[in-house]
Amino acid sequence: MSLMACKTLEMKKIFLFLALVAVTASCQKSEDEKAAPLLAKIDSLYKAAQYQDVLDSISALRDRFPRAINARKTALSLWQTASMKLAQVDIARTDSALQVQEEALKVTNLTSQHKARLLVRRDSLKIRYEALCQMVKAIQKKQAQ
Repeated sequence: MSLMACKTLEMKKIFLFLALVAVTASCQKSEDEKAAPLLAKIDSLYKAAQYQDVLDSISALRDRFPRAINARKTALSLWQTASMKLAQVDIARTDSALQVQEEALKVTNLTSQHKARLLVRRDSLKIRYEALCQMVKAIQKKQAQ
């Protein structure tokens, strides 16, 4: 076999190998396609108002499909909204507890030790309330961008 024929045969083998690799690669699902079922589950959890499960599932999506850019972008929006919804529920709960503490402080026959405990609890709830409100404002600002 001549040198030219060997080179031609070698080139054909390389071309065939590259074509085979291209066909194999094109048959595989993209990361976004692989992440689609989990993203659908996240969406259904969100619609069912199971916000903590939404956050947990988004964390799993990030871990399992780090290169699924479009799925992660969609999940980011859901993450922000679910986080805000959880914070709003927590704000309502904290506000109710704060009102209970305020009413308890209006009682006139409290011992100084009991009153001090109520004041500490009230102050702690106020700090928590303010922090949660700031978190909601930050999320809303981020979503507006």
